[in-house]
Amino acid sequence: METVRIKKLNEVYNKIDCEPSVAYELNDYFTFDVPGAKFMPAYRNKMWDGKIRLFNPMACALYAGLNRYVEEFCKARDYEIEYDSSFASESFSLAEAKQFIQELNLPFQPRDYQLDAFVHGVRENRALLLSPTASGKSFIIYLLMRYYNAKTLIIVPTTTLVHQLNADFKSYGYDRDSHRIYAGQEKESSEKVTITTWQSIYKAPKDWFSKYDVVIGDEAHLFKAKSLTSILTKLEDCKYRFGFTGTLDGTQTHKLVLEGLFGPVRKVTTTAELIDQKHLSEFKIKAIVLSYPDEVRQMISRSADYQAEMDYLVRLEARNDFIKNLALSLEGNTLLLFQFVDKHGTVLNDMIKKEAKDRKVFFVHGGVDGEQRDMIRGIVEKETDSIIIASYGTFSTGINIPSISNVIFASPSKSRVRNLQSIGRGLRKSDNKKTATLFDISDDMSWKSKKNFTLLHFMERIKIYNEEKFDYKIYKVSITI
Repeated sequence: METVRIKKLNEVYNKIDCEPSVAYELNDYFTFDVPGAKFMPAYRNKMWDGKIRLFNPMACALYAGLNRYVEEFCKARDYEIEYDSSFASESFSLAEAKQFIQELNLPFQPRDYQLDAFVHGVRENRALLLSPTASGKSFIIYLLMRYYNAKTLIIVPTTTLVHQLNADFKSYGYDRDSHRIYAGQEKESSEKVTITTWQSIYKAPKDWFSKYDVVIGDEAHLFKAKSLTSILTKLEDCKYRFGFTGTLDGTQTHKLVLEGLFGPVRKVTTTAELIDQKHLSEFKIKAIVLSYPDEVRQMISRSADYQAEMDYLVRLEARNDFIKNLALSLEGNTLLLFQFVDKHGTVLNDMIKKEAKDRKVFFVHGGVDGEQRDMIRGIVEKETDSIIIASYGTFSTGINIPSISNVIFASPSKSRVRNLQSIGRGLRKSDNKKTATLFDISDDMSWKSKKNFTLLHFMERIKIYNEEKFDYKIYKVSITI
């Protein structure tokens, strides 16, 4: 019987000792096709075969967070598995956790699932915690940061989240300013806690990372794979590592890379459970399918180009007029999300501002700096009837504005991550709202049996809504060109 031995190399990799034939089996087992690889230049230029390999059969090294998959590999083949290093869990009881939390003098008590996530993280030293928007990820991060009381590196995808997380910590009772790193900011500090965008540090030399004992990745699904691996593999001596994400994109490669670098996935809670428990607003989706005349359908059917279809839609005056009228007709704070700044966001902003009268309208995109976005967030929180016109890249993820009552998808997308994160902008509870509504705008330009690209994307979103058990209703509206 073959034996597979696992030994810790460092906090990033384990060494797998086995026969060469087994090593090549492991290589096959941990080799995956990358979704969409055929569209990537490296694949088209025949410089890459479109696969990702997580196991190196020559060095016999594998990400330390993937032990569970090695166990599954061995079990399926009746191979023995031995651990030559200690991978035992830490002893940390629920009573100890509650005692520690009591000493923090928090302004509120953790919810049961937050407490469970905290205990699990401490026991395992590493984890990928799957917790949806508005579940209080920043609070779980705070508990871990305070528990370890060590040099901690917290990585987020946007400048806005750097400022927001620092503000969240202060609201929990942290009496220090975390050191914040984003475009052009100083990387060195004597503070124990550093909050940074991944874009600001992924090129930093390996020795810069050596001082950190704890690494936490918030919204980890948004890190570019190469940048994420570049950062996490430099943290060779960082024992405590935790990734937080509200959504995974559904691909095996995405999940395994994140698990390998942070640790096994642990589902903290679900959006449906949070709504049932009244932690989130009641939520419904109004899916509006815009139906187009035959001449448009025939024209679009002759085009096999998704980009051309999108270009037609975002420039279409009748469609933009519908979106404008919808935004202006809604009561409560409304977040309108778009994809293209110049040819869509700017146009919608001009149209809405022209007729908004006394309503406050904010335009947010990549050219608006983080501090300005944070200021807008603060203003909107005190408003009851404002409109934010924002790009997906700036306001679809992590932004905490509980007073948002309505979310409008002005640009169609099939991305599971983007859609669920965007929905989360309207789910947080506030004193000024009881329910949240998503207006999902889609476009039916199908001709005979041929469905247009954006309608197919809408069908993918409906699958997501069914999986997440969201309450939705489909409305058909004819567009006159």
